[in-house]
Amino acid sequence: MNLSLLGFCALTVFMALVLSRRMSAVAALIIVPIAFGLIAGFGAGLGEMMIEGVTAVAPTALMLIFALLYFAVMIEAGLFEPLVRKILQITGDDPVRVVVGSAVLAMLVSLDGDGATSAIVTISAMYPVYRRLGLNPLILAVLLGLSNTLMNWLPWGGPAARAALALRVDVMDIVGPLLPALGLSLLAVLGLAYAMGRMERRRLEKVGGPAAAMADDAPTVAYEPKVTRNLWLNLLLTIGLMVGMLTGIAPLPAVVMGGFAIAVTLNFPRLAEQKAALAHHGETILMMVSLIFGAGAFTGILGGTGMIDAMAQSMVSAIPEALGPYMGPITALLSMPLLMFMSNDAFYFGIVPVLGATGAAYGVAPEVIARASLMGMPLHALSPFIAPIYLVASLIRADVGQLQRFGLPWAILLSIFATLAAMVTGAIVIPS
Repeated sequence: MNLSLLGFCALTVFMALVLSRRMSAVAALIIVPIAFGLIAGFGAGLGEMMIEGVTAVAPTALMLIFALLYFAVMIEAGLFEPLVRKILQITGDDPVRVVVGSAVLAMLVSLDGDGATSAIVTISAMYPVYRRLGLNPLILAVLLGLSNTLMNWLPWGGPAARAALALRVDVMDIVGPLLPALGLSLLAVLGLAYAMGRMERRRLEKVGGPAAAMADDAPTVAYEPKVTRNLWLNLLLTIGLMVGMLTGIAPLPAVVMGGFAIAVTLNFPRLAEQKAALAHHGETILMMVSLIFGAGAFTGILGGTGMIDAMAQSMVSAIPEALGPYMGPITALLSMPLLMFMSNDAFYFGIVPVLGATGAAYGVAPEVIARASLMGMPLHALSPFIAPIYLVASLIRADVGQLQRFGLPWAILLSIFATLAAMVTGAIVIPS
C-alpha cells in the first residue's frame, strides 16, 4: 500500500469536505484519518494512535481554554471600554487620526483572539465616525482584518495554536522569536493606516468636505458597552499574565489557569455572576477545544501510520536539493495563496505537517516552518472561507468582493513585509 498516495488522498478528501462545508472541520478531522487508516490496514492500532495524538495536544488545549476564558472575563469586565472612549476622544474629526486610531483599537481588542468580537467592537465604535466624516469604510474593514490576523500570531490565537498542534512543538517556541517581527509588522499597519488617512484627507479636501451621514448608517450588530470594573487591577493582572507567558516562569497552561482563576474571582466573585458573564463565550471555547482534540486525533493517525513521513519523502524528491534548506521562506510564500483560498483547519492540519516533515528532511526546524506558516495570515482576512469577512462586510454595508478587491494589495504588501521582518530578525532562518 502506497502510504504517500493514501496520505495525499486523505488530505484532499479532508480539505474537500471542509471547504465545501459538507462536513464540519471537527468531524472531518476524526472521520477522514480513521477511514484512510482502515484502508491502509492499521485498524487494530488506530485507537492508540488517536489517544497518543490527543494526549500530545492536551497541554495546548489547556492553555487555549483558559486563555480564552481569561479574555472573556476581561471583555465582560469592561477592560477595553475606557480605551474605546479615549481613542474616540483623541481622534476627533481629523481623518488621519481617525484611521490610525481605528487601527490601534483593532489591535488592542484583537487580544482576545476572537475575530467576530473584534469586528463588532471596532466597527461599532468607529463606523459611525467614518460615516460622519465621509471616510471610506473599506479602510476600516481592511485595517481591522490586517490587525486581527497579526494579533492571531499570539499564543492563544487560533493559527499559532494550530501550527503548534500540527508540528508538535511548544507554542511559545513559535511565538517568542516572532515577537520582534510582530512588532515591526504592527508598526507597518500603523504606517499603512497613516498613508490611508492622508489619502482620505486629500480626497475629502478635493470633493469639498465630508459626505452627510445617513440615519440608517449605524451597524446592524451593535456591541453592548460593558460597565468597567477593577480597571487598574485588571490591567496589571493582564500585563503580569503576558510577562509570565513570555518569560516562561511556569508552564504555559499553569500561568493562564492561575490568571483566569484570579480574574474571574476578582471581577465576578459570585458564582451566578460568573456563569452569566461566561455563558455566551461558551460556544467559541467549545468549538476551539473540539478542534484541538480532533487535530490531535488527525495528526496522531497520519503520523502513527507513517503517512506524513511518506508524503514528506515524496515532496523531498520533488523539491530540488538546492532549495531544500530554504523551506522556511518557501513555506512563507506558499502560505499566502493557500491561506487566501483555504480554511485555517485545512491549511494547518492538512498542509503544514507535510511541509514540516519536508523541512525536517533538509534540517529545517519545525518551529521555523510553523513561524513561516503564519506569514500569509493577512491574506486570510480576505478569505471567502471564513465567517468574519461576511460579518464585517455586512457591518460596513459593503459587498464581500468589493472588500476583497480593495484589501488584496494591502494584504499582499503586509504579508511580504512580515516575511522579510521575520527573516531579518531570525525567526525564519535563511541558510548562509
